[in-house]
Formats: sequence, structure tokens, C-alpha cells
Amino acid sequence: MQISTAAVKELREQCSAGIMECRNALVEANGDIEKALQSLKERGWLKAAKKAGRATAQGLIEAYVHPGGRIGAMLELNCETDFVARTDEFKELAHNMAMQIAAMGPRFVSQEDVPPELEVEVEADCLLQQAYIKDPAMKVQDIIVDTIAKVGENIRVGRFTRFELGK
Repeated sequence: MQISTAAVKELREQCSAGIMECRNALVEANGDIEKALQSLKERGWLKAAKKAGRATAQGLIEAYVHPGGRIGAMLELNCETDFVARTDEFKELAHNMAMQIAAMGPRFVSQEDVPPELEVEVEADCLLQQAYIKDPAMKVQDIIVDTIAKVGENIRVGRFTRFELGK
């Protein structure tokens, strides 16, 4: 099947995958951009699962203070190499995660961090399970997986803290 350059370009703009990955996904989907996009997202999850066991000793600390100075958050976001930590994609992810923490006030990174004796609402109290503030149809974990697929390294939220005046 002949795939047009315009279709590859359109798919690439939607998902930021490589040119050949987009072309191959379109060939598999018989030119259907929506099916190709879904296929690429599934592959992103597969890539993330393969990288999940890798050590994440590099990364950066991101601080976010909401306008008005009453709420702020500080986040440690880890990756495998300092090269990835300096990329725009990683820095943008760190900034967006710090904003998420300031806006939504999670108490734990994931459900595994919740003490067994504590009852919590997972979607509200666990960062990775929260609806993403910039796209409520996605969870924070989905955004991290998308970035893992783009940069090719494991990414993990190390820890975070949230500050609010008077609390």
C-alpha cells in the first residue's frame, strides 16, 4: 500500500514518533490514521514495560509556584541518563508534573506507596492515577509512558512535596 508523506507527517505531528514508525503503523493500519495512532500508543506502553526495570539515577528537581505565591510544589523526576534529563521533552514533563501536584494535591506517587492501614481514594490521592490536568481523558501515568516512548528511557517520579499557605 502506498502511504502519502502528508499522512506520515500528520500522524507524526499527533504522536511525535519517528518517521519510519509512523509509516509502518500506517501500512499496518491500511492508511487509517486513527488505527495507526492507537497502534503507536500500544507500542509506547510496550516500550515502557520493557524499560520499567531499568535504574533511574539521573533526572532533575522541578519547582513550581502558582501565581499568587500561595501554592507550590517540588518534584524529583528520574531518568536513566543526564542526556535525557536535559531534553526539552523531559523538562516539559517535569514542569507539567509539578503543576499537576500543585493543582491536584496528591499525597502519594502510586498506589504501592499507600500504607496498608490507610484508606484513600486512589484517583485523587495517587499522582500516577490522577486525571491529567491538561487532558482529563488521560491519566498522569499515560503522559509519563508517552514520554518514555519518545525519549527511549525509563522515567520515574522519585518523590514530591506540595506547599500551601496555612496548611
